[in-house]
Amino acid sequence: MLFLCPHNAAKSVLAVAEYDRLAQQRGISLRADSAGTEPEAAPSPAVVAALRADGIDVANHRPCLVTPEDLVEAHRIITFGCDIGALAPLGAAIVAWDDVPPVSRDLEGARTAIRQHVEQLVAELAAEQG
Repeated sequence: MLFLCPHNAAKSVLAVAEYDRLAQQRGISLRADSAGTEPEAAPSPAVVAALRADGIDVANHRPCLVTPEDLVEAHRIITFGCDIGALAPLGAAIVAWDDVPPVSRDLEGARTAIRQHVEQLVAELAAEQG
């Protein structure tokens, strides 16, 4: 599972944290990673604080640039408002979650939208794994 957002500093970081929590609860073996198309130097301080309040430490997360290899190896690719265009491998399972509000304007709204998407994704994966 690969979550992509432009800066790999907010939405994709939130998505990995939520996915890992729910996947572990459901016994799903697929793990998640994140990357960006224009990565920042560090994760969003607001995201770090919000996740820390939930007992999740992402302070050491270092945003990274997505590579073609990342995309080829991903079981599914989920994007948040970024275009991976020519990088996307043929036949890749790409889903755009472009309805998530900007974290800088609505952190709780973004977290709620991401949580809803991830809950649906985890349910689909659990059904696939039987």
